[in-house]
Amino acid sequence: MSLVLCEIKDRIGTITFNNDAKRNALSAAMLGEMIDSLERCAKERTRAVILRAKKGAKAWSAGHDITELPRSGRDPLAYDDPLERGIRAVREFSAPVIAMIEGGVWGGACELAICCDIPIGAPNATFAITPARIGVPYNPAGVLRLMNEVDTSVVKEMFFTAQPMRAERALEVGILNHLVPVEELEAFTWQLAKTITELAPLSVSVIKEQMRLLSNARPLSPETFERIGGLRRKVYDSHDYAEGITAFLEKRKPVWKGE
Repeated sequence: MSLVLCEIKDRIGTITFNNDAKRNALSAAMLGEMIDSLERCAKERTRAVILRAKKGAKAWSAGHDITELPRSGRDPLAYDDPLERGIRAVREFSAPVIAMIEGGVWGGACELAICCDIPIGAPNATFAITPARIGVPYNPAGVLRLMNEVDTSVVKEMFFTAQPMRAERALEVGILNHLVPVEELEAFTWQLAKTITELAPLSVSVIKEQMRLLSNARPLSPETFERIGGLRRKVYDSHDYAEGITAFLEKRKPVWKGE
């Protein structure tokens, strides 16, 4: 079974997560298929892409597949991690990528959705950034990307509480561009994508790339970079990191020691 479905029509690519049994968890295999689908859309010169779950899905995506995280002693979200590669593929895709969101968006899927160019949600959409629930660090590139897209105080609250944010609040704080009744979501998203396809594709592509490059224009000193790396190692070498993953797999509440 394909974990991702891809359809191209009228210069619009539709990439659909297709693993309801695992709540569309972002496994390496699923992310690989998503990247392949984006490459196909690029080859066929689509002018907009819609990234979605199947209609009526309870989860747009449950985020990083926890079963694939290393137990300890290794960075769980290194530069070549499949989730990192998937997010870069969306951000670097030459045309706008629209996230059409029904259901829960958790963990790393939050970053994927927020890093899409235009997130559109139904009232049943919720957003939760959850590394603190399982005791894992978050990679600095991801933190910075989220800070570039959403007010820092909102990002802090999402990381520090790991609580789901309702769609109405997500619209208020700029996570969503539009909040649309679920029965109108597909038509609204398709019409917005169609509007993009009718504009000058080279102009749209260049503007998107300019924005991506400018959003990255925050230099870090070597000392700061090393400090961030040391802070993250402190987490993924810890007892709590191993305990968090073990508790998740055993479906129990973790016992945190802060060490």
